Amino acid sequence: MADHNALPLVVLAEKFASLPGIGMKTAQRLAYHVMSMDSDYVEEFAQALIDAKQKVHKCSVCCNLTERDVCPICDDDDRDHSLICVVESPKDVTAFERTREFGGVYHVLHGLLSPIDGITPDKLHIRELLARISAGGVEEVIMATNPTVEGDATAIYIANLLKPLGVKVSRLAFGLPVGGILEYADEVTLFKALENRNDM
Repeated sequence: MADHNALPLVVLAEKFASLPGIGMKTAQRLAYHVMSMDSDYVEEFAQALIDAKQKVHKCSVCCNLTERDVCPICDDDDRDHSLICVVESPKDVTAFERTREFGGVYHVLHGLLSPIDGITPDKLHIRELLARISAGGVEEVIMATNPTVEGDATAIYIANLLKPLGVKVSRLAFGLPVGGILEYADEVTLFKALENRNDM
């Protein structure tokens, strides 16, 4: 934003621009829009940000985001706890839940292996997954990472850790394009990928 703009407005635009997918022009429009909003609504908006950051944390079982100690999916006795779907991020859980076809539970890694970016196995929630398997009762783990180099490498790495533990490890049958992102896939494509998963 030009030097003639008020500094707080410039700072606000820069904060918006730091968010993924928001360019500077969009950030400036958002900053100007905030200025046109009612003061009470701005305070509610700011409080929603604070509440989300302070009250939402990782589920103690699956590492998905929740405001409870154990998320509603892990706490649901009607779900099949012998079937775990491993995903990269909480957004992927939301994508699968939209299909209304998966009755198992999830495990969220919060990233993918990428040594170039410094993301090594200890930076992901792999240890927690191994602990869940070791506790018993799990029959199958579905590797549902994205069909990218990092996604495939992560799936293979985890599969190699899990196979000695005596559980079946499968991979989504990607009717998804190579390099595609799960979060943008439609419900039918995701369901078909889940239904036609392959052993690893």
